[in-house]
Amino acid sequence: MFTQFTRFVLCLSLMISLSGHAFSKGSVGFMPENNLHIGPNDKNANTSVTEEVFNKVIDIAEKYYIPVIKKMGGVFKVNRNWSDGTVNASATRKANIWEVNMYGGLARHPRVNADAFALVLCHEIGHHMGGAPKVAGFFQRWASNEGQSDYYGTTKCFRLLYSQDNNEDIVSRMSIPAIVKDQCHKVYANNAESALCMRINMAGLSLAQLLGELGGNPNVDFTKPDITKVSRTNDAHPKAQCRLDTYFQGALCDRPMNESPSNSDATRGFCTSRSGHQIGLRPLCWYFPRE
Repeated sequence: MFTQFTRFVLCLSLMISLSGHAFSKGSVGFMPENNLHIGPNDKNANTSVTEEVFNKVIDIAEKYYIPVIKKMGGVFKVNRNWSDGTVNASATRKANIWEVNMYGGLARHPRVNADAFALVLCHEIGHHMGGAPKVAGFFQRWASNEGQSDYYGTTKCFRLLYSQDNNEDIVSRMSIPAIVKDQCHKVYANNAESALCMRINMAGLSLAQLLGELGGNPNVDFTKPDITKVSRTNDAHPKAQCRLDTYFQGALCDRPMNESPSNSDATRGFCTSRSGHQIGLRPLCWYFPRE
C-alpha cells in the first residue's frame, strides 16, 4: 500500500523526468524555454559562429574561470552541446560542480555572432558568480537572478575575458549608435576602455533583438529605455527592452571589473546611488534598490 509520502516522491520524480527536455529541475536558462531548433545542417543556420568559434569562446571563459571558481570550492564545467539545436543556454549547480550548458542551436541563430554568444556564456556564468540579488526559488537559491546575471555579464565577465583584445580596431568595423558612443566616451576617458564598452553594447543589442523577436517585438532601442518601475525585484526574465537597458547600464558601470560581488549585499562591486553613481545603475524595470 502506498503511503502519502510515497505518492509524493513518485509524483515529484515524474515531474522531474518530464521536465528534462533541455533543462533539469534547478537550472536557469538564458531566455524562456521555447520551441526554436536550429540543427547543424539547418538551411537557416548562421554560419559566422562555426564549431571552431563556439569552442574558442568557451575555451577563453574556461581559462579564466576554472581557477577562479576552484578557489571558491567549485569545479567549473561547460557542456559543449554543439550538435544540439536548442536555442538557449542554461546553468545548474550539482554539489560542487558549477555547470553551464551551451547549445549549438543558439550559436547558429541569425542574431547571434561570436560576441553575443560570449555574452550569453557570461550571463550563465553570472548565475554562478554574479552575487545578489539571488533567485528566491527553492531549487535555485544558489543562482543570481536573471537581471543580475545580465548585469554581471556586462559589468564584469565580458570585460574580464576581452579587455586585452584590440577593441578599438574591432569596433572600428561596427556601426555604433551615437548614444552608445557618447555614453561610453563620457564614462571612460581611456579609448581602449571606451571601445570595449561599445563592443559589449553591440553584443547586448544582438541578444536583445533576439529576445524581442521571441516576445513579438524586436524593436529594442538604446534611446527608448523601459520606464517601468517595479515595486519588488523581479527574479524572472525581464522584457527585451529592459534587458537591453541592463546590458547598456552594466557596460557603463566603471567599478573595477575584478571587484568580487557579494552573495548577500547587492551593492558590493557594482554601481549604486550609495557609491555616488548616477549612471551604470541596475535598471528599475527589474530591480528594486534597497541601498
